[in-house]
Amino acid sequence: MKYTKLLFSIVFTLLSVVVFGQQTPRQAQTQGSRVELQGADSLVGGTFNGQRIDKLIGNVKFKQRDAILFADSVYQYKERNFLEAFGNVRINQADTVTMRGDRATYDGNSRLAKMTGNVVMSDPRMTLTTPSLDYNLGTRTAVYTEGGTIIDPENRLESRRGSYDTRSKMFTFQQDVKVFTKDYNITAQNMRYNTLSKIVYFQGPTFIKGEQGDLYAEEGTYNTLTKVSNFGRNAYILTKEYRLGGDKLYYDQNTGYGYAEKNVSLRALKDDVTIRGQIGRYWRDRGEAKVYGSPVMETILDNDTLYLSADTLYSKEARAGRVKSMLFAYPNVKIFKTDLQGKADSLSYNRTDSVMHLNRKPVLWSENSQLVSDTIHVQLRNKTIDRMYMYSNAFIASEDSLKNYNQVKGRNMVAYFQNGDIRRVNVNGNGESLYYALEGDSVLTGMNKAICSNMVLKFGENKLQTISFLVQPDANFIPPHELQESERQLDGFSWMEKLRPTRKDVFATRVPAKPKAAVPPKKAPAKKQAKKKAAAKKN
Repeated sequence: MKYTKLLFSIVFTLLSVVVFGQQTPRQAQTQGSRVELQGADSLVGGTFNGQRIDKLIGNVKFKQRDAILFADSVYQYKERNFLEAFGNVRINQADTVTMRGDRATYDGNSRLAKMTGNVVMSDPRMTLTTPSLDYNLGTRTAVYTEGGTIIDPENRLESRRGSYDTRSKMFTFQQDVKVFTKDYNITAQNMRYNTLSKIVYFQGPTFIKGEQGDLYAEEGTYNTLTKVSNFGRNAYILTKEYRLGGDKLYYDQNTGYGYAEKNVSLRALKDDVTIRGQIGRYWRDRGEAKVYGSPVMETILDNDTLYLSADTLYSKEARAGRVKSMLFAYPNVKIFKTDLQGKADSLSYNRTDSVMHLNRKPVLWSENSQLVSDTIHVQLRNKTIDRMYMYSNAFIASEDSLKNYNQVKGRNMVAYFQNGDIRRVNVNGNGESLYYALEGDSVLTGMNKAICSNMVLKFGENKLQTISFLVQPDANFIPPHELQESERQLDGFSWMEKLRPTRKDVFATRVPAKPKAAVPPKKAPAKKQAKKKAAAKKN
């Protein structure tokens, strides 16, 4: 009986030591659940500065709700419900989140753990290493401020500061963010990453660099598994051949397909040609890109900017089996340069050989001269017009100071340029000409009319100055008083100045690439229509 009482006394004493004190109902409301000691090799206790402190040594284990703390030694502050842990500290929550470190403090009331020294946090989807970490077991959110590295099976991420929500599996990174994937390296200042979906979310300037090309954006997402990007705000794709940008950008690295919307800019890097529009498409493996929605091409020519617009602009780079890089524009082609304007139904530009082909009713204007033929080929050299070939039904007309039109027509013509200005035109076959003779640019003295198979026209200051006939011409001179109106024009002459594009015409908005269905205007009530008619009569 004495031994039984002694054993009971010892057990009761031990329980009072190992359990974290008793709680009054008021303490339970203000402090929450107590942290409970599950075991230790030894215990030394005492009162210091008026508060009770117990030191537990060897294989220490504490528990609170779904969390367990392990350490080599722990200082326990019973009244505060607070722990200080040292050596091989480990905190495990719900058998899913584990933190390890050299030292830690744990507030049982706020459920906030602060761990320092070689901290490693892990769950089934990732491992985080950092010098120090704050972890709220209530919200299940970790925060680090001294730099951290996250590794999961697919990616490695680094940042100066960050937080991790273990429930949503979402990391939030700040300052000097870096992401390393198998195909890309990403740098940013602000970023979020979901360890479940493997999607990167970013806000602010973000660079994604890879072997197949680079990407930049200021907001959007990148799926590190599917390698699909959805970007916004000043986004672009940069490859060896093209730079495609827009306010919205989609890019699939697997297929090499890119799609851009709003304020689209496509730049061919080899020859510094830029195309702007509202919608752009890019096929990396095919080396092709298309821009539509009022597209305009810009390139430097004769130390000036040449603008070219059409409903669609299509670029193709040289590839195996395709030795030349081409640009196609169709339909409704318009060209504007300070000293050269033009229009055609379609255009193709051989960027490898620097030859521009204008097809189907092309017209070019150079200062006071108008050039027309069934097809026009423009040969460039060092980004300067060198020659122009006019095939079939070639016709050149120029306006003089008295509004007369000097005219030359032939089967084919070749125009030679110097420093961007027409210097000479050779007419080959079926040549005819009308040339008005002036005195002092103010008095008409007559008109020379000639038929000659081959001619040479010479220009000065972009004005027709002389016509030379290479074989004996059938020519006559008509004085002003004998000049009939019907004799003032060669067959096929048409002065098309009204069709001459201006810079504004080239940049004018045309029908959108994906127009909405037309909605008929609503008819105004009869009274309003009557008022409008009355007002129109007064005006």
